[in-house]
Amino acid sequence: MKSRSHKRCKTLRQSKDKASSLQILQSSVKWHHMEHMATSLCDAYSNVVTDQAMILAMNSSFVDPLLQFESQLKIIESSFKRVFAIPSLEEVKDMGDCEDDKEDLENLYRNILNIFEDTLLILVSKDLYKLQVLKEMVMWMNEDRSYLQERAMVIISRVLSFASRKARGYASFDAPCLGVLAAELSLLCSHADSSITQQASVGMYHLLCIAKHQNADILKNKSAKYDKSGSQHLLPFASDAEFLPKALQREKTKIAQNVGETLMPSLLTDFVWSLLVRLSASDYTTALEASTILKLTLEYHAHKVTMVSKIVDFIYKQLRGNSSHIMKQAMLQVITLLTRMSPKKVIFQMMDYPVPADNTLIMMWHAAGSESSVAPHVLKTILLILKGKPGEMHDKLMDRRRFSLDATNMMPVAASQALCTLLPVCPYKKAVAQFFPQLLMALMLQLSYSSNLKLMTEDRPLYAWDALSVLLNCSGLQQVDMALKKKNCRNQFSQELFHHHGVHLVAKTLSDYKFPQFPETLHYLYKLSVEGPRGSEDSVITVIFLTELLNNFFKDPFPEEFLVLFRNWVNDSNPVVSKLSLQKIASLAPVINKIENVCSLLTSILDAFLSKDKTVVIRALVTVRRLLGKLDKVTYSSLCTRIASSYCPLMDHHNGGIRSMAIRHFGELLKDMSQYTWMLNDVVLMGLVPLILFLEDTETSVVKACKYTLEICALELNWSKSYLLKDEYYNFELVVLNICNNLLLSRGNYITDLISDTLGFLRSSRAYLRRSSVILVGYLAKLGGHLLLRDEIEVMLEAVDRVLWDEDPVIRELAKITHNIFKEVANGLNTSNVKQSLQRLFKFIYTKKLKPLYNYNQHNNLTGSPEGIKETKNDKEGLMDENFEEILGKDERFTRASEEE
Repeated sequence: MKSRSHKRCKTLRQSKDKASSLQILQSSVKWHHMEHMATSLCDAYSNVVTDQAMILAMNSSFVDPLLQFESQLKIIESSFKRVFAIPSLEEVKDMGDCEDDKEDLENLYRNILNIFEDTLLILVSKDLYKLQVLKEMVMWMNEDRSYLQERAMVIISRVLSFASRKARGYASFDAPCLGVLAAELSLLCSHADSSITQQASVGMYHLLCIAKHQNADILKNKSAKYDKSGSQHLLPFASDAEFLPKALQREKTKIAQNVGETLMPSLLTDFVWSLLVRLSASDYTTALEASTILKLTLEYHAHKVTMVSKIVDFIYKQLRGNSSHIMKQAMLQVITLLTRMSPKKVIFQMMDYPVPADNTLIMMWHAAGSESSVAPHVLKTILLILKGKPGEMHDKLMDRRRFSLDATNMMPVAASQALCTLLPVCPYKKAVAQFFPQLLMALMLQLSYSSNLKLMTEDRPLYAWDALSVLLNCSGLQQVDMALKKKNCRNQFSQELFHHHGVHLVAKTLSDYKFPQFPETLHYLYKLSVEGPRGSEDSVITVIFLTELLNNFFKDPFPEEFLVLFRNWVNDSNPVVSKLSLQKIASLAPVINKIENVCSLLTSILDAFLSKDKTVVIRALVTVRRLLGKLDKVTYSSLCTRIASSYCPLMDHHNGGIRSMAIRHFGELLKDMSQYTWMLNDVVLMGLVPLILFLEDTETSVVKACKYTLEICALELNWSKSYLLKDEYYNFELVVLNICNNLLLSRGNYITDLISDTLGFLRSSRAYLRRSSVILVGYLAKLGGHLLLRDEIEVMLEAVDRVLWDEDPVIRELAKITHNIFKEVANGLNTSNVKQSLQRLFKFIYTKKLKPLYNYNQHNNLTGSPEGIKETKNDKEGLMDENFEEILGKDERFTRASEEE
């Protein structure tokens, strides 16, 4: 028993010794830990004092402000990480053994924080721009949650309070960080820690006060139309900051309203952008808070947000990645809200992505289309894009402002695809009815462009056609859509040569089914025609569509207001428009006499004779001839001189077909106006020179037209020998000789004018014209030389002199004869004035008919060599071939028979 008791006492003593040793060890560790804490605090104090000195030294230097701030920010970041890495005040105080130790540690701790805070206050007092340090502090807090967030928020709110008081003394200042800082504080206002929430709401209040001072002038002039939330939500300038900040605690709606009202557009954009970025945060709570505040802000103040295109592009890129459901829904909601206030910017950006659109973009289109209030604005924007031509290169200046992914403009193709998505959406049904004509014509234009550029490939559908089909179905025109598909209309647009026929087919099918949108479509086409479409292809489509609608809903002739349009289109810069208009006017020939302003209509067609496009000229010639065939004689006679004069310039047109038509139509007009020949005397003589010269044309149709018209002119010219124009008797020189002889007898006073007209052809590039004009001017000079003045003869000699050096040897020989004729005329002027007067009187009283001077027969015996020309100086009869003598003999016999009669 004694031994057991002894063992028990020994064990008890050992236990007491161990407990005493443990207490001593614990006391020793605590002392060492307190010593380490004191050392750590002292080091932190020493560093923060050193950092403050360096920062203030930089503040007083002459270093570049931006470089200065960057250096200061680096020091502050280092100081921040040391200051807010130390334990909390409670933990520090627990290290003290006695009250004195605790007090010393607390004082050291507070001094560290105060010095850091003083450093910030000094920086901000010098320049409010350096409030940006607070934004960086919040960022550092978010990066590492181990920092003392509550203590950091206290310092941030105090600095903001100081800055708000300081801002009142500035007329203006720059604080670009307020938007981003407001975004971060708005999230902290809903923090789980109530102390952080309280400090964040206080800081937000003072930040808004600063923003109010910065934006005071703008707020005074703010339009009431943007005040959707009401002015009662604005925070007043109050000195009592105890109550008002509480209104911002966990009140997202009030935060969004006050931020939106207070921040300038640029700062509000930063606010929105920061929240948008936070949607991608890994923390679900933070992303949800950012989503809610972002939605509320845009709901009230989306109109103030700038850089909309950049935001839309950011959303597109984020959605293409592995985005969470909450982020996807929030970002699509942002698209909807931005579309409500800035539809043009949003739509333009969404049209600037590769075609065809991917699922992400289609999802964004649906989001934009869900806002019914802006459906008309969205469609207007799309219509604006549809005016563009796919495949055109971007302007360099535009490239700098846009996020274009392609060098060529494919936005119209994207717009067509977008319509396929948007038009069936319920909010757009009313807008579709409102914009049916505009959408219809815009898609017609895109279909035309697509065929021209061959945009329809196996991997790229014809979206404009798909959009047209959707438009017809959404407008209650399902039967029209089905009919167009049965007629295989789509293939018409896929072929460049037939796309205009496709436009005609659409217009005709709509008319056949009596589409109810006809009145507004006709009104829009008329308005478009009066105002003038933007491009040439617009004009073509407008003319085709309008013509077809008028053909189906009106009887000829059209109402005057539409006839005016066609009359103006006759001389359109686009030859296709001109021909379409002329074609329609030609179809009005049966009712031409029912048209009121028919003279004006015909005059506009005559102006088309001057077109540079030969097909337009030909169409104009055909149209005039068709109308004249039905025109009443009274109106015809009033216009005949003007029309005949318009034919004359075309007789020398470079195109043989036009020459032939103009000459033949000139003859037709003379035949029609045979009872009014006295009105056309001057015009006939105006066209006589080309009628004679083009008898030598290389194109058979022109020669036949000249012979046809000269036969009609024979009566007017008192020319009884028109049989010389027949092929079996034809000889150019004899025709010229006989016409000149008749002119001398009946129209001698026109000789000088005819010479002037003929001299103009000596400069022609066509050899046959130079040959024939040399012969004609020679005969005219021989006949009318006595009517010429010395100055006139000198000018004419100069013109003939140039032909003496012609590259064609035949023309040179002919020119020598003509030159000698002018020399003889000039020598005759060297006699006395009395003798000249007697000679002129004798020629007026007694006129002797000329004999052949050139012995020229191009069609029968000339081979292009000088031997084809024979001079007749010594032989009065001349050396003529058998054919020439036979024709001349017949001419003389015919003359004698006429004289005997």
